[in-house]
Amino acid sequence: RNRQRGFNLGLLLLASQVFQLGIDNIPPVTLATLGLNVYLFLFPVKPLLQTCLSVREAYWYRDWGRLLLSPFHHVDDMHLYFNMASLLWKGIKLEKKLGGAWFAYLLSVFSLLTGLVYLLLETGLTKMTEDSSYSLQCAVGFSGVLFGLKVVNNHYHPGGATYVMGLPIANRYACWVELVLIHIMNPGTSFVGHLAGILVGLLYTNGPLKRLMKTCAGFVTSNGHYGGQQTYYNSAGYSGYGMPYPPNTHYGQQSFNQRHYGAPSRESYNTHMPSAPPQHPYSAGLSDEEQYEAAVRASLNDRGGFTQARPSHGTYSHPTPEEIRWRRLQRFTS
Repeated sequence: RNRQRGFNLGLLLLASQVFQLGIDNIPPVTLATLGLNVYLFLFPVKPLLQTCLSVREAYWYRDWGRLLLSPFHHVDDMHLYFNMASLLWKGIKLEKKLGGAWFAYLLSVFSLLTGLVYLLLETGLTKMTEDSSYSLQCAVGFSGVLFGLKVVNNHYHPGGATYVMGLPIANRYACWVELVLIHIMNPGTSFVGHLAGILVGLLYTNGPLKRLMKTCAGFVTSNGHYGGQQTYYNSAGYSGYGMPYPPNTHYGQQSFNQRHYGAPSRESYNTHMPSAPPQHPYSAGLSDEEQYEAAVRASLNDRGGFTQARPSHGTYSHPTPEEIRWRRLQRFTS
């Protein structure tokens, strides 16, 4: 109704809070996440009933896209305001602590896992109570992810207390107290959705989720290069595709040495890329006559009998056949 009237008090309150903090003081991932939520509130991808998450819609009807859409859509402007105000406070602290890349990774994983845990909890309640209404409850909003971030924030910033309705509550228990009080004060909120966020946060701080995320991040980093055909170039130009080296090549022998003797040979440090096939210095692209002349010049130079200065442009002057015969006679008579 507020959107239809064109008046959104929540957006005004959120804008006021952002300008009070200063945009420059909000880390980039937190600011981008806030902007995405505001944008999708003003320009939703689908109607709200087609983005909310429930067992019936996601599992029974296989509409898995709701897992991605439901965290970033909100019921009204005040729902958006309270969630984004909480994101600002938690995001500023956690993004500075974890770094922007890891915080973005954390938000992505939490957004997806909170929805999955929510579906599992609702399915379990349906089975235990034999009440299908749990499978029909449709949840939407970023608050589940925020409960998970609250658990992580309390883990990295232990101690202290949070005032809930004027009462000091230790931070480690604050999320549980808020879970109950929010549901009591506003029964329309999703108790199971908030609980799912807390459980995901505990999986990260006390369970295997953090280690699993690090393993996945390390795998992507070490294997993120393109694994298809690779083309190498040397000073002579194109040299073909990078294929596995046969066992009788120089590179294959070095690999054998490394496997069986534990240390690379001295030459192995220069085998990062295959080189062109070895070519004899006298025969690379020369005619028979040019090969003969080059061999004579090299022979005379090696014996010190003849030295020819190279012109500045790097080419040789070719002696006449008479000069070559004369130099050969000098070589045999000396």
